[in-house]
Amino acid sequence: MGDLVVCPECAHEWSPAEAAAAADEAAAADVVRDAHGTPLTDSDDVIVVKDLPVKGAPKPIKSGTKVRNIRIVAPADRVGDHDLDCKVDGFGPMQLKSSLVRKA
Repeated sequence: MGDLVVCPECAHEWSPAEAAAAADEAAAADVVRDAHGTPLTDSDDVIVVKDLPVKGAPKPIKSGTKVRNIRIVAPADRVGDHDLDCKVDGFGPMQLKSSLVRKA
């Protein structure tokens, strides 16, 4: 039927071009960006842009702390908005929000 594809069982119609565009848009939505909008990748180094209180720790993670070798967490494994796995010197392994860091 022209540019549309039709399902022979249910008569649902769709455009392959629109389906491909929607898939590209979904892939772009999975890109993790820092506080300034720069895309982050695994093994990047980031800098904390705001003091972050840590439960059970006597002091917060200070603004300007460099965190090395981050790992992007898959969307299915995320806890809330925490999309970065990392080790912070003096605090150990933890998850951070990408909106609270910038690429170093």
